[in-house]
Amino acid sequence: MEHLKIASDNYVAFTFFIGTMAMMAASVFFFFELNNTSQKWRTSVLVSGLITFIAAVHYYYMRGYNLETGESPTFFRYVDWILTVPLMCVEFYLITKKAGAKIGLLWKLIFASLIMLVTGYFGETLDRAHSVLWGVISGIAYFYIVYLIWFGEVAKLAHTAGTQVAKATRILAWFVLVGWAIYPLGYILGTPGGLFGVQLVADPAAASHAMDIVYNIADAINKIGFGLVIYALSRNADN
Repeated sequence: MEHLKIASDNYVAFTFFIGTMAMMAASVFFFFELNNTSQKWRTSVLVSGLITFIAAVHYYYMRGYNLETGESPTFFRYVDWILTVPLMCVEFYLITKKAGAKIGLLWKLIFASLIMLVTGYFGETLDRAHSVLWGVISGIAYFYIVYLIWFGEVAKLAHTAGTQVAKATRILAWFVLVGWAIYPLGYILGTPGGLFGVQLVADPAAASHAMDIVYNIADAINKIGFGLVIYALSRNADN
C-alpha cells in the first residue's frame, strides 16, 4: 500500500484527509448532542450530522481515488454534492416550518438544487463542448435558490419566526451566497476555454489541483458551518 501514502508536498490529498477528519468529527458532535437538543430542533441537528457524515465518507473515498490516480475525483464529488446540497436546502425548510413553511417550499429548494448539480455535472464531464450552456442553466437554478432565501418565501417566513430564526437564516443565506460561489468558479476553471472562451490559466492540471484544494476547504467550511449555525439556533431559539 506504499502508493497510498500521502507525500509531504501532496497538498491535495492532505486537504482530502483533513476534510475527512473534520467532517467526521463534526458528525460525531452533532449526533452526540441530539439527546441534549429540544424535540422541535432535533431533526435539524440530525440533518446537520447526516450532511457532514455523508461528506466524510465521500472524502475518504475521494482521498483514495486521488492518491491512486492523481486525478480530481469529479464523479465522487458530484455524488457527494447531490446528496448533501439538497439536505442543506432542507435545513431552510425545517427552521421555517414552525412559521408556516409548506411542503411546496421544500420541493422547490430540492428541485432547484438538483437542477443546479445535474446540469453542472453534464457541463463538467459529459458534454464539455456545451459547458457554457450547462453552466448558465446551473447558474439560473443557483440564483433561484439565492432569491428564495434572500427575498422569497424563506426570507419572509424567517422574519415571522422570531429573532433567532431570522438571524440564523440570514447567516445561512450568506453561506449560500458567498460560500457556494466558489463552486461556479471551480466549474469555470475546470471546463474547456475557461470563462466564455477565455483561457484563465496556462496549466489546466495545476488549476485542477488548486481547485481541489479550494473545494475541500470550502466544503468543510460550508457544511460544518451550516451545522454549527443550526446547532446554535437550537440552543438560543428558546431562550
